[in-house]
Amino acid sequence: MPDEKSETKGRRRSFSAEFNLEALRRVDEQRVLGVPMTQIGRELGVSDDMLRAWKRQAEARGASRGTPARDVFPGQGRLPSEEEEMRRLRRENARLQQEVSFLKSAAAYFARESRAGGPAMQGIRP
Repeated sequence: MPDEKSETKGRRRSFSAEFNLEALRRVDEQRVLGVPMTQIGRELGVSDDMLRAWKRQAEARGASRGTPARDVFPGQGRLPSEEEEMRRLRRENARLQQEVSFLKSAAAYFARESRAGGPAMQGIRP
């Protein structure tokens, strides 16, 4: 019979954002009563280190009762909605800066050509 640890070795368990928030709520409630973090983790089936990491992550993201779970624990490489929006705006800003730079270059080129009567203006008659 294979050992249970060897079967799960190498595979990461993943927990839903709702589970993480519920676990943190239980930690808060039971720590007030003096229950050790290791016992809480054992009851939930996670390590006390994992609970501490979730608590740090929630505090870093400014979690409160009204914060959506997916913003506190987005998981699977996803970003919280505010960070996602910031990335989208930065990409858009970079694209717009490139467009402005191109348009400035084009305007400078045509301004030079119109002053010199160059190829850009040769086919145009007033």
